[in-house]
Amino acid sequence: MEYGILSVLPPLLAIILAIRTKQVYVSLTFGIALGWLILSDWNPWKGFLNTVEGFVQVFSSAGNTRTIMFSALVGSLIILIQRSGGVHGFINRVEQYLDRFEGDDIRHKRRIVQMLAWGIGVIVFVETSISSLTVGTLFRPIFDKLKISREKLAYIADASSAAASIMIPFNAWGAFIMGLLLTQGFNEPFTVLFHSMLYNFYPILTLLMVPVLVWWTLDFGPMQRAEKRAHTTGKVIADGAKPMISEDLLHVQPIDGQPRRTMNMLIPIGVMVGMMPVMLAITGWQEAIQVNEGASGFSLLLTAIGKGSGSTSVLISVIIAISTAMLLYIIQGIMPFLEMVELSIKGISNMMPLALLMMLAFAIGAVCKSLGTGQYVADVAKEWLTPGLVPAIVFVVSAFIAFSTGTSWGTFAIMIPIAVPMAHTMDINVYMAIAAALGGGVYGDHSSPISDTTIISSMASASDHIDHVNTQLPYALLAGVVTVLFYILLGFIGV
Repeated sequence: MEYGILSVLPPLLAIILAIRTKQVYVSLTFGIALGWLILSDWNPWKGFLNTVEGFVQVFSSAGNTRTIMFSALVGSLIILIQRSGGVHGFINRVEQYLDRFEGDDIRHKRRIVQMLAWGIGVIVFVETSISSLTVGTLFRPIFDKLKISREKLAYIADASSAAASIMIPFNAWGAFIMGLLLTQGFNEPFTVLFHSMLYNFYPILTLLMVPVLVWWTLDFGPMQRAEKRAHTTGKVIADGAKPMISEDLLHVQPIDGQPRRTMNMLIPIGVMVGMMPVMLAITGWQEAIQVNEGASGFSLLLTAIGKGSGSTSVLISVIIAISTAMLLYIIQGIMPFLEMVELSIKGISNMMPLALLMMLAFAIGAVCKSLGTGQYVADVAKEWLTPGLVPAIVFVVSAFIAFSTGTSWGTFAIMIPIAVPMAHTMDINVYMAIAAALGGGVYGDHSSPISDTTIISSMASASDHIDHVNTQLPYALLAGVVTVLFYILLGFIGV
């Protein structure tokens, strides 16, 4: 059944309510309920039953369940490294590094720390959730000490994760996109993807904007106000803000009498980051052998990483990181095993609000898929395109789909099969059309309050989720507008 314009209403209702009321849980629930009411032919009782069943069906997807489990287990890792003194050790080490700079120019120290956070986010390009989590966990205490707003940390974590992952495609992102390109008849999908990077202006601009904004202190809009608040009052979050992580988890004190060792933080997190490509290779190995018969060495390894399961890999990585932390602390005599088990359970319980939000985000994504939201928007836009406007409109439509549905990968799956044939038919640059579809998906994902990467960035930075969305949106909008102008210019001059 075709739902037409009705298919757009549930995600729009959820997003508008979330931004207006800051009650993201209630807003998402209303959006999901409206979606199922439409799908139930406006029968209230049937719509109610289907809404409840929709929540249950979230867990029928193994990938969704793994991601929610990962989000909860992150609480265990955070509370353990805080209790071990690893966080304090890391703060002391960074402060020693900053003291090397002559004078007491706090602004310069802030710049250095923010650049370090951005660099770490780019380096950990293998998976967006791990990237955001690493940046938020490592740098939140440093940012707090230097009076840098949590909103700024969330922006840096978010901006450096997806943008780096799509521009350095030796990961599950690259494999997924290359699979879509294969279905469009490209025999060398990596070459096509590589050529399209030259036209993928949004992630390029996003990656460049962070160091430019940081180094020259060019904050504007709500972010400027957040930074002024943090610098002048010391309030790293706004009055009345609700951090995406329990306050109990933020103020865990290290054990008295134990040395504050940086390695107690860096080793578990390093294990988590390092295990990600290992697990991707393990989970994708058999499929890589099947699709690359006779291949060996580095080529087979890259294929395996690309074919691996991202949700399985992040879950196993955080479990191994927690196990490593426990073993490390037992060896040093910091904590007994049973105390660490109790702490881990407490950490999980403190992350239940995040797990609930992830469930709601997955549920509204499923509703949008059932309503055909993305396909409807794409079909409407396709009717009135002219050749010169194709790249710009593909970018805008992809952005709207990703913003409405909260998924960049789902947007890629919808828009690549539309953009490629359209480029061939209208004789425009196919690489630019592909880049526009990909960049638009990343832009919409960055801007959407129901995106899982946006949610995890808020969580890792302990920022109010809607405050993160509101402060990041003007930056994303600036990069998005410049991108559209580039596509219009290049589209009409026929590059």
